[in-house]
Amino acid sequence: MLKSNGISTIEEDAFSSLGNLKHLDLSDNHLSNLFSSWFRPLLSLKYLNLLGNPYRTLGETPLFSNLTNLQVLRVGNAYPFTGIRRIDFTGLTSLDELEINASNLQSYEPESLRSVGSIRHLIICLRQSTLVLDIFADLLSSVEYLELRDTNLATFHFSELSVNEINPRIKKLGFRNIYFTDGSFNELLKVLSYTPALLQTEFDDCTLNGVGDFTPELDKVRDLGKVETLIIRRLHIPKFYLFYDLSSVYSLLEKVKRITVENSKVFLVPCSFSQRLKSLEYLDLSENLMVEEYLKYSACEDGWPFLQTLILRQNHLTSIEKTGESLLTLRNLTNLDISRNSFHSMPDICLWPEKMRYLNLSSTRINKVTPCIPQTLEVLDVSNNNLDSFSLLLPRLQELYISRNKLKTLPDASLFPVLLVMKITNNTISTFSKELLDFFPKLETLEAGGNHFICSCEFLSFTLQQPALAEILVDWPDSYLCDSPSHLRGQRVQDARPSVAECYQAALGSGVCCALLLLILLTVGLCYHFHGLWYMRMMWAWLQAKRKPRKVPCRDICYDAFVSYSEQDSYWVENLMVQQLENFEPPFKLCLHKRDFVPGKWIIDNIIDSIEKSHKTVFVLSENFVKSEWCKYELDFSHFRLFDENNDAAILVLLEPIEKKAIPQRFCKLRRIMNTKTYLEWPVDEAQQEGFWVNLRTAIKS
Repeated sequence: MLKSNGISTIEEDAFSSLGNLKHLDLSDNHLSNLFSSWFRPLLSLKYLNLLGNPYRTLGETPLFSNLTNLQVLRVGNAYPFTGIRRIDFTGLTSLDELEINASNLQSYEPESLRSVGSIRHLIICLRQSTLVLDIFADLLSSVEYLELRDTNLATFHFSELSVNEINPRIKKLGFRNIYFTDGSFNELLKVLSYTPALLQTEFDDCTLNGVGDFTPELDKVRDLGKVETLIIRRLHIPKFYLFYDLSSVYSLLEKVKRITVENSKVFLVPCSFSQRLKSLEYLDLSENLMVEEYLKYSACEDGWPFLQTLILRQNHLTSIEKTGESLLTLRNLTNLDISRNSFHSMPDICLWPEKMRYLNLSSTRINKVTPCIPQTLEVLDVSNNNLDSFSLLLPRLQELYISRNKLKTLPDASLFPVLLVMKITNNTISTFSKELLDFFPKLETLEAGGNHFICSCEFLSFTLQQPALAEILVDWPDSYLCDSPSHLRGQRVQDARPSVAECYQAALGSGVCCALLLLILLTVGLCYHFHGLWYMRMMWAWLQAKRKPRKVPCRDICYDAFVSYSEQDSYWVENLMVQQLENFEPPFKLCLHKRDFVPGKWIIDNIIDSIEKSHKTVFVLSENFVKSEWCKYELDFSHFRLFDENNDAAILVLLEPIEKKAIPQRFCKLRRIMNTKTYLEWPVDEAQQEGFWVNLRTAIKS
């Protein structure tokens, strides 16, 4: 590709090493002279483009004589290229397509293009029509498809061609960007007598400066011969509002089978014209101005009697019901395209030609389908609408096109028992499964790409376990991308691999629950074994106590001592200790939980208040005290506050010998005090008991 590189000259041996080159594009450069020596080594060349260079001729000697394999050749320019000579195309024996831009052509040597031989497609650009007939005469027996571009035929006048024999070679005539008048069109029709093999004629982007006053010489042109196809696209008629009814050319089109008039402001086909189109099988009136009222007049009784395909894409139709009624006279109509009209809604009941097999309702803004759609359909296209569901029974439907809608799932398979093809791309479908596809027993082709697939483990497992999926999903795998979960978004479904945790959530959840249960049981067991509950209660009591003032004013002291003891030692406390202290002169006032706690008050508050209102706290220690379950554990909470303040308010009374090892580890401070402080020991000998009471009274008073 050397296009648009500013090349002005080429060395003679520049291509000498490119004997295998097949494609050479030198267009839009500055080559003012061409030499055959450039191309002599290019024996394998199949495509050569020399358009847009400022040369006047195609070299002084035959330029392409060695290019025997050349199939596509493009030459010429808009202005300097002014003449075509006999030697210009010598040696081109394999040419399939030739394009000549001779917009400013001023001279043409007769038979210059005959040297090309048989060619499938020839494109020639001529600004003026002066040399059209000379060129046409040379091409009659060699070209299959002749295309004339950018020509002003306003002054075109046909004269008899000087040809010895007419070989019916031209099968297709194309006119691109041609300007003609009513008169030049009449002259152009005379050419048809020299193209008996002509099958198709096209007019693209042409301008007709006239009013349709066509008066063909019927003695020379009775019809279009074998022409079966007439295509007119983007025909511009400046005086369209004055246009005739075309009755003068009715007879010319009676044998035509296919007519396309696209984007040419057609709003009506006269009924009389429709009735003369007795051979018409295919009619395309896309991108025009047809409305239901005029359509009914165009499709009048006996109009288009053998029409099978009617295309009314992008017109001004607004009612499906009226459109169907307008076409009831077309008894042979099987294919109808009314896409890209603005219907919006669809009634429940419509009337259609009884042979309808194909209906295109794509891009019509409908939001639901109803029984208005004929039951005889074999192909239905409702793509690019606002459908969020499809629940219409169509027993004969074989192909369904429903892309670019809002469907969340595949339609119910029971609605289409013989469906072969379904295209449902670009909806909001999140998944499908083998079970869903199995409901379509005859489905051969499915296109479902471009949807919002949730790449769940079930969906991915289904796609991986179906190696034959690609045989049904024709757009697999590139069009199937994950939309969620987020870490797989954008990946192809075929390549997505979720984590084990995602695929075994139930099992993983059960395992986690079992592990948590075991952990809870283990924690409970450990707490029970190591008295964890006791520690927590102690902590709570400590926190409660911390919120109270550290010291209570002396005036608030109500008791000489608070006595902490085991219930099993209550006899000693209540019958001996109380008698010895409270009956002494002066008497001691003791606080006992059985007697002095305020009823209804929280026991912990009772304990803390009693300790704070007592001058001393007496702990009566015994084996019962240590080995019991601490039934009055609230008394034990007082240890924490009492020992935490590091004061001497605690008096330990050892009722019976206790091994220090027997004291539980949780009473670490009690153990430490017993190791560091002196405690009173209850003597077994009665003679020593009086001394014990004296020491105890002294300790309480201190």
